[in-house]
Amino acid sequence: MHSILFARGIGAILFALGGWALSVVINDREPPLEGIFWTVLLPIVGAALGLAFIPRPPQKMVESIKRLPGHMVFSVFAGLAIALVISAVLAVPLSLLPGSWGEIAVAITFVIFSYFGIGIMLLRGKEVLRSLGTLSPVSAGHLSSRGDRVILDTNSIIDGRIADIIQTGFIHGTLIIPKFVLEELHYIADSTDPLRRARGRRGLDILTKLQRESDFPVQISDADFEGVRDVDAKLVELAKAMHCPIITNDVNLNRVASLQGVRVLNINELANALKPIVLPNEEMRLKIVQEGKEHGQGIGYLDDGTMVVVENGRRHIGNEITVVVTRVLQTSAGRMIFAQPRS
Repeated sequence: MHSILFARGIGAILFALGGWALSVVINDREPPLEGIFWTVLLPIVGAALGLAFIPRPPQKMVESIKRLPGHMVFSVFAGLAIALVISAVLAVPLSLLPGSWGEIAVAITFVIFSYFGIGIMLLRGKEVLRSLGTLSPVSAGHLSSRGDRVILDTNSIIDGRIADIIQTGFIHGTLIIPKFVLEELHYIADSTDPLRRARGRRGLDILTKLQRESDFPVQISDADFEGVRDVDAKLVELAKAMHCPIITNDVNLNRVASLQGVRVLNINELANALKPIVLPNEEMRLKIVQEGKEHGQGIGYLDDGTMVVVENGRRHIGNEITVVVTRVLQTSAGRMIFAQPRS
């Protein structure tokens, strides 16, 4: 509430100054009495407009600024500073123009150079600073990485592995937890189904762990999208608005987001990539724990959870034996190894 009142006050002052500046231009063309009228009226109208229309924009502006990487904010201010310097240099000759044209020309010059200054700094800011010797390649990369953000979905939080992955440093940057994801976790944690309730509470525990132990900030985003009810659809819209990837292990969300040009970091794909490579004719020790679908097959599992189908392994159920890998099958669901007992 106080921030809104402060914003409205600042807006009223700025709009009043704008009204006064406009009255100065008008006074050059009007008789003295009418000039006094405009000098009084326009600042009052400007202040009223500031009080009436300012409350909503600052909230959006603050949310947008939070989403901006640090180097982009720096580029905007650098572009404005460049425009101010150039406008100050040109203000002297432009002010010599007759009547109010000098003031108008100075204002137009500032607007034009602000546009080009901000645009150039946003597009080529790091290269410009590096050419001036004020930014080394290392610091430029660091400046960019400070703005890295990733969005966590409900499944990745409940899964729990994300906490360990972040702790290792493979994923870094600000962790964005959308408020609608947090609400979904609370809903699952309050479920009457014991399994769903346990999953929801596990997700909340993982969030608490991330906030306490993560070396990177955890930010709760209040962003929402009216008219979009599905959580996955909201995640995709938020990722597009913030220009950052989604971390998930949901296959459907992965496909939907990828089709819409959103980058996805899939935990299951990372886990598959980190599994040790197994080659045909390689031997390994394996405990047969159950029978397979086909006649005589036995099933065992590696330490990372990879299923191994052992031909003629049914008779070895409950025993640990040496098997020889015959082939490896990689699917979208994971990896499956086929083997047979060593003769």
